[in-house]
Amino acid sequence: MRLSNLADYAVVTMCAAARHCGGARTSAAELAAETGLPVPTVQKVVSMLSKAGLLRSVRGAGGGLQLARPAAAITVADIVEAVEGPIALAQCVDSDACAVDHACSVKPHWPLINNALRGALADIPLTQLTRQNIQEQEVA
Repeated sequence: MRLSNLADYAVVTMCAAARHCGGARTSAAELAAETGLPVPTVQKVVSMLSKAGLLRSVRGAGGGLQLARPAAAITVADIVEAVEGPIALAQCVDSDACAVDHACSVKPHWPLINNALRGALADIPLTQLTRQNIQEQEVA
C-alpha cells in the first residue's frame, strides 16, 4: 500500500501547522514556504483538512489557519482519511467490483485487516511526528 501524494502532503502540511500551535495562526502561503510544497497544492490540502475539521480558518485581521483541536488529539489516521476517505486496502469491501467475489474466502477478513491498519495509524498522534521533526532539526 502506498499513500497518494496528496495524503503525504496533508501529513506534511499538518506537521507544519502543528508547529504553530498555541493559538498562533498561519497561512497556506506560509505553510507552503515552510514545507516546500506549491501554494496551490497546500491550498487544496488545507481545504480538505478544513472540511474534515482538522484545520480552522479564521477570517479578518489576525486571521489565518490553526489546528481545529490539539495536535495530540489529531492522528495520522484522521489526516489520511481527510484526504483519502476511509482507510481500506481492498476495494472489494465497499463495492462489488471483484471478479472472484462469489468464491472469495478472504473478503470477510478485509474489515479486520482494514481496522488493524487504521488502528496503527490512529496510534500515531500529530505531536509524535512534530516531536521527531524538532529533534531531527536540533541534531542537524
